[in-house]
Amino acid sequence: MTFKNLLVYVDGKPGSTKRLDAAITLATAFDAHLTALTLLAEPHVPPALGVHIPADVLSSQREAAEKRADAYMQKVRQQADQAGLAIELRREWVMLDDFAAAFARQARHVDLTIVGQADPDEGDIDAELIAEAAFMQTGRPTLLIPYVGAGTLPPKRIVIAWDGSRESARAVGDAMPLLVGADSVTVLVVDPDSLKGHVGDQPGADLATHLARHDVKAEVVSATSGGLGVGDVIIGQATDAGADMVVMGGYGHSRLRELVLGGATQSILDHMPIPVFLAH
Repeated sequence: MTFKNLLVYVDGKPGSTKRLDAAITLATAFDAHLTALTLLAEPHVPPALGVHIPADVLSSQREAAEKRADAYMQKVRQQADQAGLAIELRREWVMLDDFAAAFARQARHVDLTIVGQADPDEGDIDAELIAEAAFMQTGRPTLLIPYVGAGTLPPKRIVIAWDGSRESARAVGDAMPLLVGADSVTVLVVDPDSLKGHVGDQPGADLATHLARHDVKAEVVSATSGGLGVGDVIIGQATDAGADMVVMGGYGHSRLRELVLGGATQSILDHMPIPVFLAH
């Protein structure tokens, strides 16, 4: 099992270069094909606003967006060339409301997607939509790169946030190419007493045994939230362990086209200091 086909989302914003670095590093490590995808929003004014914009103005806006895309996609190719990696460039024009669906359609044909955490100073709604779609709508795992960038990749120290759920099991299985190459793996169980039905009498032990059969030596650690959010506990434990990556299941459901994420997932997406490998 390995990664042979990777997709990274690029958009020309500051965090884009950092996640492209991460994607290039992983593609090189796994000798994988790498595709860089950008989505361009069609100029559009909703009819409900009652505003008419002449067709030539819309055409001019589209042309300007195309030129900006040409410029940063050229930088993407240069970045890959400098690393000695061939890269496939893709762009697609879509309505803004269709960004998530368009990304998910592209991502269903790869082994792993690399997307970025939204920068709170940017008010980056597009990044939030893409990140949520990456693990909730694709059926494929995703690696979320902090807007400040990634550290060591492939990771040497990994923390698995384990709660015995289907989503967590899926994340562990999908992350196996990374787990087998790590020097240190920690199975973290938060509030194990509340998870008895999912993790057994010895929380995390069965997963450690499974990992051992893949030649992954894992340490099991239990932690109590003590009134903190589970996501905050995971971040704290990963930081204390000097982890390079967290592996966890992503939770949520779509309702009226709005993604409502589980508390731990949302906390991780908002505050993650290191890359997070997510699957649903």
